[in-house]
Order: sequence, then C-alpha cells, then structure tokens
Amino acid sequence: MESKSILIDYTHRQAGHCESGATSNLFNFYGHKLSEPMAFGIGNGLYFSYIPFLKVQFAPMISFRNLPNTVFHRSAKNLGVDATVIKKFKDPNAAMLALDRNLEKGIPTGMQVGVFNLTFFPPEYRMHYNMHNLVCFGKEGNLYHISDTVMEHRHVLTYEDLMRVRYAKGPFAPNGKMYWINTIPKELDIKSAVITGIKKTVYEMIKVPFPLIGVKGLRWMARDLKKWPRKHGDAKAAFYLGQILRMNEDFGTGGAGFRYIYGAFLKESGELFNNPELLEASDMMGKTANKWREFTYIGARNCRGRSKPEEDYGMLGNMLNEIATMEENVYKKLDKIKL
Repeated sequence: MESKSILIDYTHRQAGHCESGATSNLFNFYGHKLSEPMAFGIGNGLYFSYIPFLKVQFAPMISFRNLPNTVFHRSAKNLGVDATVIKKFKDPNAAMLALDRNLEKGIPTGMQVGVFNLTFFPPEYRMHYNMHNLVCFGKEGNLYHISDTVMEHRHVLTYEDLMRVRYAKGPFAPNGKMYWINTIPKELDIKSAVITGIKKTVYEMIKVPFPLIGVKGLRWMARDLKKWPRKHGDAKAAFYLGQILRMNEDFGTGGAGFRYIYGAFLKESGELFNNPELLEASDMMGKTANKWREFTYIGARNCRGRSKPEEDYGMLGNMLNEIATMEENVYKKLDKIKL
C-alpha cells in the first residue's frame, strides 16, 4: 500500500549553526519570531571542553558547542514550552515510524544525524561528525523533505539515506534521536529566559569545578599545546593543532563562529533590556571571536610550514591564554550585571 504524501507548510531559513537555526525555525513555525542568536543564547549553545584522553579522529576531543539537543531542549525549557526530546531508539525502523507519525500529525521534527552520508552535502563537507541537526517536514513516497539550515535550499533524502544518517556510527552516535514542539504558549517570557540562559552559560564557562571545562579547559589546552612538538614530534603536533583549527572553524559553526553568534545574542538582549552593559559585553565577545580567527590564521600558517620563526607553539599557547582571559572577562562582566 502506498503511503500518502505529506508536506507541512514549513519555512526553511538558512542559519549560522544547525541546531540553533533549527530551533529558531521551529519556533517561527509556531508563530514566535525567535532569532537564531536568541535561541543559541537562551539554549546555552556556547561552551568549551578539552578532553585530551578521549580521541576523536585520532586527536584530542575538543568541543566549542554544548552537547547535542541542548540548545533545543534548554530553549524550550527556559521559555516554558512543552517539547519532546527522544534520547534514542534502539530499532531504526521504529525511529522512522515515529517520524512518520509526527509528520502525519503535521509536526515538523528535528533530528540529530551524522554528516558523512548526507547525500546533498558537497563531498568536501562530509566528515565523520555526528552532532549535526536537521528538520524533516514532509514525505512523498520514499522521499523525505528536509530543512538543513547549513544549506541555502530545502532538500530531500530517501528513506534508506535518512535512516543511515540517523544511525551513523562513532562518537556521539545519534541513535535515532529526534525532537519537536508539542504545545507553545501564546506569549513567551523572553526576558526571564535570557536571564536564565546567561546565568547557565556563565556557570558552565567559569564556575564548573572540573578543570577541562570552560575557561579552565582553554588554559589547560594552551599548556598542552606548547608541549606537543617536544612530546609528540612535529608531525603529530601539527595534526593535533589542525584538529583545534577544524573545531574552531569547520565543525558546526566553529568556535569563532559560536562567539559571533553569542555576541549577537548579547546585543539583542541589551536592546531588549535597554542595558548598555550587555551591549558592552557583546562588543567584548566580538573582539574575542576576532582573536580566535587570528589564532586560526596563524595556526594554519604553522601547520603548512609557512609561519614566521616567532609564530611557534609557544606563541600559539600564549594566544590561547590571552583568549581565555578575554572570554573570562566577558563572563565575569555578565555575572555582575543585574537584570
């Protein structure tokens, strides 16, 4: 028996980051104009962790973003929205059936997927990265209509291809995870959600006692980076440095990109509260993002053997310490602002 065609009237908008873009678009679908930066900030997208004993693609685990589904889950929670985040399905067929049932009810549904087998991605962007997000909003026969905010236009995936990316293997395997909005209030208390979001980000970046998280993790990575050539040799040190650069620029939006988005969130929040201190913090975060970009540029020159003599691992480590201090100053400022 042929399945009926379903196409939800869902507006695809391109965004800087997959999950905050998906979250923003899902809120817009339900009639609330929540910008991507606002979703990112309220949902605590900004983060940093450095786990040297855990290897991803044969290099130390580094993350500039929070865990998958955090942005959507915390945005919904902080705004008082009834939403569902399915952690995983053991059976891939059950996961696809659950998606079909949502579509039949007219519910656009977000999913965590792996990037490597996304057929509409250019080959150069396909990598073993399992924290990507997209939204499904329709089905026609064997084809699923997909909104991926990394892409300019909407796309389709076959049943088999969608199942494959939903069950990609490796670190942070999605295991069929999906999320959606059930009901949403007519009015959202954005101001309260902004305050909650800022407090949580401040806590995670400067108050978590674990030394590999937040600003502490940045400083730990700076110390390790200086030792890599002596400890591992030039080739492996360059490979590890390249991992930092990839995570800072290519994975998701990248660390620098996340800082620009958070700066935009602080600017929008400053205008919402008419608070000049938030606007100043926004400017400080923008300068931090610029410093991350400078670090990437010099680091890339180093990896390619084109750096100046003084642009060595010692200098790069010092730059990371400077960035850590710049970020710490932003979070300390935010911690003192009374809203």
